[in-house]
Amino acid sequence: LDDALPLAREVARLPALVLRGFMGIAAPDVGVDVQRAQFRALRRCFEAARADGHRFDTLSMGMSGDLEAAIAEGATEGRIGSALFGARPAAQGAGAA
Repeated sequence: LDDALPLAREVARLPALVLRGFMGIAAPDVGVDVQRAQFRALRRCFEAARADGHRFDTLSMGMSGDLEAAIAEGATEGRIGSALFGARPAAQGAGAA
């Protein structure tokens, strides 16, 4: 998070790129209180960027398992692939993706 706003300022100087917002995920295997605190911190960074003059409209936070916490903290988008398609198979062996 410490680098997000300075990076947004740098990207804003590039004429061919338009930064629309921030995306983040909560740490794995944490409770809902920690998820919400992490999402809240990203939302505050998003709000600081908007106050800094960035025309952000996207705050993408949360996935299938923590979507409710992300929405409660202001997500405008979430990623719900595993809720729709099921869990990904576990990677096996070196080089598996």
